[in-house]
Amino acid sequence: MENIKELLEIYQEATPNPESLKFVTNQGLLPNFQVDFKTKESVQGKSALADVLFQQQYVQGVFISQNFVTITKNAEADWFEVTPLVKTVMKDFLNGGYQAVSDDLLRLGAPAATTDGGTPASIEDKIQELLNKYVKPAVEMDGGHIAFKSFDAGVVKLAMQGSCSGCPSSQITLKAGIEGLLKRMIPEVETVEAVEE
Repeated sequence: MENIKELLEIYQEATPNPESLKFVTNQGLLPNFQVDFKTKESVQGKSALADVLFQQQYVQGVFISQNFVTITKNAEADWFEVTPLVKTVMKDFLNGGYQAVSDDLLRLGAPAATTDGGTPASIEDKIQELLNKYVKPAVEMDGGHIAFKSFDAGVVKLAMQGSCSGCPSSQITLKAGIEGLLKRMIPEVETVEAVEE
C-alpha cells in the first residue's frame, strides 16, 4: 500500500494585537518550546522558516510555537494583502519538506524539574507550573507566549512574546490576569513585571 502524505493546511486566527496574526498549521513545527524572533538579525541560522518569512518586507517579527507561527507586520501593511502572501510562503516552505527550526531548537524544552514525589521543587517551579497549566494555553490561543525569566524578592519577571509583544492589552493580561493568579496561589509572589528579551 502506498504512503499518502497528509495534506498541508494553514489557516489564520486573529489576535488581540492588531499588528499580529496567528497562522496555524496541521504540521508540528517546534514541540515543547517557543522561539520569538523580533528582528531578522536575531534568527542567526536558528530557523530557516523565520529566514524565509523575514524576506517579506512587511514582516517585523516571527514567533514559532508547536503548530503555529505568529507574524507581526509593520503598521503600513494591510492584513488583507499580507495574509495570502504569508500562507503561500509557509505552504511552499513546508511542502518543500524543509525543517522549520534548527536541530538545536528541536532539542530544547525539557520539562520542569520536580521533587521525587512529582510536586514542584521550588517557588520558581510552582510559578512555571501555574503558567503552563492556566496561562500559556490561553495566551497561545491568541498567538503569543509568556516566558518565565526569574523570581527574586517577591517579583516575577516574564517576557511577552509573539502577539503579546507590543499588544495594547498585554499589560491588562499581565497585571489583572497573571499577577492576580500567582498572588492568590503563591503567597511569596508580590508583583509581576514584563521584561524585554
